[in-house]
Amino acid sequence: QVQLVESGGGLVQPGGSLRLSCAASGFTFSWYRMRWYRQAQGKERELVAGISSTGGYTNYADSVKGRFTISRDNAKNTGYLQMNNLKPEDTAVYYCNVEVGLSYWGQGTQVTVSS
Repeated sequence: QVQLVESGGGLVQPGGSLRLSCAASGFTFSWYRMRWYRQAQGKERELVAGISSTGGYTNYADSVKGRFTISRDNAKNTGYLQMNNLKPEDTAVYYCNVEVGLSYWGQGTQVTVSS
């Protein structure tokens, strides 16, 4: 079955960096687009970044452009989100998502940006 497992979240000071990982299994990862979303407490889930199946195309929310980089390693069935210059408003639970017929989500990883 399709499984997505996020990791790499944590507590970081403003201006710091984190690298999130999304380990995929149960499907041919290299065939599908992958997205990262986030959901802050009391807010709706929002799209952060997306990457095409081969990695040749990426897109970002305006709020993270120039600070976040989405990437993938299809040989390792893993996607990544490098987050630099983090701000308190980046605090949220981050989820990876793929659509393999249905939409699948990981369990999420908490990112907290605070001094």
